[in-house]
Order: sequence, then C-alpha cells, then structure tokens
Amino acid sequence: MNTFTNRSLLFKLLSLLSVIRGYNILVLIAAQYLGSIFIFSKEKSLRNVLLDWHLLYLVLATVCVVAGGYIINNFYDVKADRINKPIKTGLDNTIKQETKLSLYFFFNFSGFAFSALVSFKAAFFFSVYIFGIWLYSHKLKKSPLIGLISATTLTILPFFVTFVHFKNFSKVIFIHAIFLFLVIMIRELIKDLENIKGAVANNYNTFPIKYGEKKTKNFIVLLITLTFIPIYFLSAYPAIEYMKYYFYFTSLILVFIGFYIWFAFQKKQYQLLHNVLKILLLIGVFSLLLIDKTLLLDKIFN
Repeated sequence: MNTFTNRSLLFKLLSLLSVIRGYNILVLIAAQYLGSIFIFSKEKSLRNVLLDWHLLYLVLATVCVVAGGYIINNFYDVKADRINKPIKTGLDNTIKQETKLSLYFFFNFSGFAFSALVSFKAAFFFSVYIFGIWLYSHKLKKSPLIGLISATTLTILPFFVTFVHFKNFSKVIFIHAIFLFLVIMIRELIKDLENIKGAVANNYNTFPIKYGEKKTKNFIVLLITLTFIPIYFLSAYPAIEYMKYYFYFTSLILVFIGFYIWFAFQKKQYQLLHNVLKILLLIGVFSLLLIDKTLLLDKIFN
C-alpha cells in the first residue's frame, strides 16, 4: 500500500513539474544568476551577488510567477495540447483542473509576496507581469501579431528585473536583449508552425493561420537576417572574450534554420528546429561563463 502511495505521489510530482515546466524554471534560475554575476553586477564581488537577499527574492518571485504562468497557459490550452502534445497532456492531466487553479493562485501570491520584500516598485512590476501573463493566455495569444510580440516580451521580462535591480543600463545589455528578443520570436513562430493543428482546433488565430506558412517562413528568414546585427556588435565587444565563439556558432545554426525551414512541412521537422533553438538558448546561458576571465577572478578574490 505504501509503495502504491509513494508511486502515486511521485507521478503527481512529475505531473506538476511537467505543468510548470521544471526544466525551464531551472534554466531561468541559472540565467538570472549567471547574468547577475557576469553582466549586470560588474562592480560587486561574487560573494556579494550570491548573498544578495533582494536578488534571491526577485529570482524566487520570477520562478513563482513564471510557474503560475505555465499553469494558466496549460489550463487554457488543454484542448489544443491534446492534439499537439498528447503524451505530455496525459501526464499533465494527472493533476485536476481545480488543483491547477489553486496552485496558480498560490504561486502568484507567493511571487507577489517575495517581490514585496524587495520594494513597492518590484511588487507593482510583478503585479503587472502576472496580469500580463493572464491576459496573454486568455486573450492576446489568439491574435497573430500581438500574441507573438506578447509571448516574446513576457519571456524576456525576467531579465529586465535583474538588470534594473543592479542599475546597469549599459549598451551591451540592450544589444544582448535585442538578440534574445529576435531569437525567442523566431522560436515562437516555429512553435506556432509546429502546433498549427491544435491552434485550428482551439480557434487560435496564430501567425501561420492568419498569414499562411509561406509568409511565416519569410518572416522567420527576415528575423534571422536581423539577428546578425546584434551578433556582429556583441562578438566584436572586447569583454565578451570567448563568448564570441557562441555567437559564431549561433550564426551557423541560424543559417541552417533559415535554409531548413523552407524544406520543413511536417510537425516533426518544425519540432526539430524548435528543439535546436531551445538547446541554442540553453548553451547561451552557460556560455556566460566564457566572458572575461579576469572579471570572474576579480569577483572571486575581491
């Protein structure tokens, strides 16, 4: 009996991690801390960054709100996901819809509470962020262009919180933000192509449905071309040091995607490109470790 109960609890835990996309949450934590150490807080030592309680509260607030966002998105997309992701949906449905809503409110309240420990401005930002995620899941995602821009903006906003916390508004950060914005938008468009059947079934007027696959692919190629502008400036920036090789590698991958997208017509082909971009973004997070080694040594021994 105990073995059965333990297995049931383990299965529900796996289901919860699937709903809140635990893998993405871990990557987000790593991205915020590595970004804080190597980009946003050049003046602070490693110890001061890691023991910065306000940064910890902001990261926890982000984790809670993003987890809540995944839950409400899962709640509204249940019909589409049955078509697009049948295996994942089967695992997600282990948790009842009522339980998902309760967890959604719990995560959002926790996120707001953590942000309130930092400042009134942080609490206000996360309140707006929570509302923005709900509005996107409920309404905006059904609009082709606004939905695309909203999804990309909501994905990149957690990094905005971190560099505002450290009051670092250097040009290289904004250029990096433009790079991320373009790559994430490319990923969102490919994801829309991948999930087109579920979008039709759920009456979502996504970009590929509104403008067609050909125009969507043209737009992806345009975005890929624009991405080379921030890549050029970032790879030429001296402090980037060995991270420039990541941008060289990214250039090759984007060229591959630009060519391959024209030969992709099946869901598994779009899924391949989507996964390639996810891995590329993951590598980008940990390539922050390649930035100027003297900066890291200064932080450790300061």
